[in-house]
Amino acid sequence: IRRPPRSTPKPSSAASDVYKRQVFTTITFIILVSTSLLAEIKKPSPDIKPEDVIKIQLSSLMKNNEPYLNAGIEQTWEFAHPSNRAFTGPLQRFTKMMYAPSYAVMLDHSKHDILEVKLDNNTAYFFIELTSSDGKMFGFKWTLEKVMEDGMFKDCWMTTAVSTPMPLSTSS
Repeated sequence: IRRPPRSTPKPSSAASDVYKRQVFTTITFIILVSTSLLAEIKKPSPDIKPEDVIKIQLSSLMKNNEPYLNAGIEQTWEFAHPSNRAFTGPLQRFTKMMYAPSYAVMLDHSKHDILEVKLDNNTAYFFIELTSSDGKMFGFKWTLEKVMEDGMFKDCWMTTAVSTPMPLSTSS
């Protein structure tokens, strides 16, 4: 005995499945585009002042894993002077260095203050007071230089050196 075909499609028909996939794909695309827009890394520019370079770097390290894992380290790396990059190596090696005990205190720190020490035409010296995520205070000497060589970074202020942390005493 043969049954006549159904006149209404089942809820899980092929057309319904295609529609569900289109909606899912659209939502996924919107999420990915939104995340990539939020994750835009600031690039060195001759318009960025030395103190602002440090603000960008420290603010990023303060929220290292936002909007993605090690975004703060990547942002900091963007402003590493070419001579510093030659010393620290590629981003992967720089990331490893940032997780070493001497620099890990910068990751997800709770507070920082930037104090200008000396600024001339091509070099800037700052002292950074930083409070780590566990409440300990550290000081860092932070040096920037203006890139003089021709190329994509010409006339940009970029970090050439950061000292190892110096424990700072706290008043009781």
